Amino acid sequence: MVIRVYVASSSASLAVKKHQQAVVGFLEANRISFQEVDITMLEEQRLWMYRNIPRDKQPEKGNPLPPQIFNDDRYCGDYEDFFQSKEDNTVFAFLGLSCKPSVKDSES
Repeated sequence: MVIRVYVASSSASLAVKKHQQAVVGFLEANRISFQEVDITMLEEQRLWMYRNIPRDKQPEKGNPLPPQIFNDDRYCGDYEDFFQSKEDNTVFAFLGLSCKPSVKDSES
């Protein structure tokens, strides 16, 4: 399982940048292995992200904004979903992980 966080390195939106930093910072602080995918660098990655976000999570106008979070090909959610899972203390379930990785597991 690979957690992938789709981000935009060249976003002009301060809110998008802060949301991306919050997600990435949380994953790093909790030693959760993840891959950051910059949608501004490869059109193919951006299109894949857009195609794999469920219709009910698509905005009425425009395209979905980063960060968008996936576990392999399974859509986990956007920043709002991530934030709610943090508030509910259910981030590991949100990410599709069975439990918090131990320090030993993440260092091996």
